[in-house]
Amino acid sequence: MQTETQADTPTKPIPSTIRVLEAVRELRAKDQIATRETVAELTGLKLSIVDDRLSALVGDVKLKRLLRGVYELVEEYPPTRNISKTILDSGYIMIEIAGRDGAQDVVLHLTPSEDRALAMLSVGATGQAILINSTNQHLYLATELAARVERLERENKAIRAQRSNANQQPLDLET
Repeated sequence: MQTETQADTPTKPIPSTIRVLEAVRELRAKDQIATRETVAELTGLKLSIVDDRLSALVGDVKLKRLLRGVYELVEEYPPTRNISKTILDSGYIMIEIAGRDGAQDVVLHLTPSEDRALAMLSVGATGQAILINSTNQHLYLATELAARVERLERENKAIRAQRSNANQQPLDLET
């Protein structure tokens, strides 16, 4: 009797939607922006297929469109737990985090210096979130400005062409 090995088993091709979503995840893990071009390059798919799959993933609320051609993962977190922080009479700080289904509550008793260290770590995460938001806003503004400049250049070119054509028209002096 012959047993089938993994090498003998044909593998199913990965659907293009999953390939596109995984490419966006990979780019995010590397702190890179997921554009339609970078996703196409990573997946080896044609831009038309990438565009279609990106639109489908936006429709499925797996991705969000930040700008035209720029995408980001939609965060999926479990429900938020209740968290409380209490300064005890003894000077210790108690942080309580309610457990999820099947998980116990978490209770921390911190010294004042431990609490300050935790606060400094939180400030670092907050600073990082502010930086990411600021970068996204600057990217949006840069894209909008580039689009406006492009539109103004087209209008300016059209005006120059009209003036050039007007200068080449023969003058009708008899009227």
